Amino acid sequence: MREDPHTGTPDHAPVGWPPRNRRELLVKTLWIGVWLVFLSSPVEDLVSGGHSTGATVAGTAGLTVFVGVYLTLVFRNIGRPFAPRVVLTLGGILGVLAPVLAYTLGGAWLGLFVYLSVAWGATLPLRAAYWAIPASAVAMYLIGLRTDENEARGLVVLVLLIGFAMTGVGQLVRTTIELRKARATVAQLAANEERLRLARDLHDLLGHSLSLITLKSELAGRMLPGHPDKAAQQVADIEQVSRQALVDVREAVTGYRRPRLAAELAGAQVALSAAGVVAETPAEPDLDGVGEDAESALAWALREAITNVVRHSGADRCVIRLLRRQTLDGPVLELSVEDNGSGGSGTGPGNGLTGLTERLEKAGGTLEAGRSRHGFRLLARVPAAATADVGSGT
Repeated sequence: MREDPHTGTPDHAPVGWPPRNRRELLVKTLWIGVWLVFLSSPVEDLVSGGHSTGATVAGTAGLTVFVGVYLTLVFRNIGRPFAPRVVLTLGGILGVLAPVLAYTLGGAWLGLFVYLSVAWGATLPLRAAYWAIPASAVAMYLIGLRTDENEARGLVVLVLLIGFAMTGVGQLVRTTIELRKARATVAQLAANEERLRLARDLHDLLGHSLSLITLKSELAGRMLPGHPDKAAQQVADIEQVSRQALVDVREAVTGYRRPRLAAELAGAQVALSAAGVVAETPAEPDLDGVGEDAESALAWALREAITNVVRHSGADRCVIRLLRRQTLDGPVLELSVEDNGSGGSGTGPGNGLTGLTERLEKAGGTLEAGRSRHGFRLLARVPAAATADVGSGT
């Protein structure tokens, strides 16, 4: 798959995914729109003036509805499928319009059966498509016997071939969607496994230490009346064990709670997709010269921003950017999270943003959050060592 040289992401929307930006929307529109070439014959037939005014108006309206339903069914159903009932309804509309228009207006309209075959092949379940595609070819040929048999003969093979080819595309899209859901499930299972690991680590760390503390406390209690010096030694041992246990717990919790920016970016993509938000995320982050505390602060900022987008914004699009910039205070790594939602209903910064500000300040960074031209934007910056490519980004 060819990638964009600046972002490192695919230069087109992957199969089974909705467009994530205007460029991908344009690519998919052109990919689907190029097949509208078969509409040239019906359009020429309408423009030629060979029909009455009523037939021309009815044909124009029917063709407009047909194209609109076709594009809605095929374009929208790739990436975010309709419910089966909606697919059957829209497919049924196409299944009625194609034969009616071809039968009443002539052989120039037989090309509509090509679109009917494409729509049924791409959206219907395999078993239904295997019956519907040959049925559409037979219906087209029977209508062609009355209107234009030569045209019908030339289109029969095309209707069958392109219809069955689209069943493969439809199956690929459905498989991709299932894989996307499976990946989200795997990510959730990985998070659950990490929680279990922390629980096991804490149990192993504290079980022995607390047992030893309990034992030495009992010994100190028994020694205290007659052997205060030995009791004092047991108390000293208890203090040492307690301090070591505290160090172990801090290390375990710190290792668990220190998020990594790459993992948070992957988690953000999964969370936004699961919430129905079209996400534009950068490639693997370049963290050269960025300390662990600074990276952790950015990762916490990203997690908080995505949580706000999913829970409060009401947005359907979110853009995440990671850039290196040169400022008066030196080079920085800048994280920008912008959505097209309302930004929530709060009147001031909540506890999450306040905590993020404190985290970033400890790492030498800054936080900005507020309304933007498109919706709501969170901007976090942390110091970064100078590189030869300052100013480049995703």
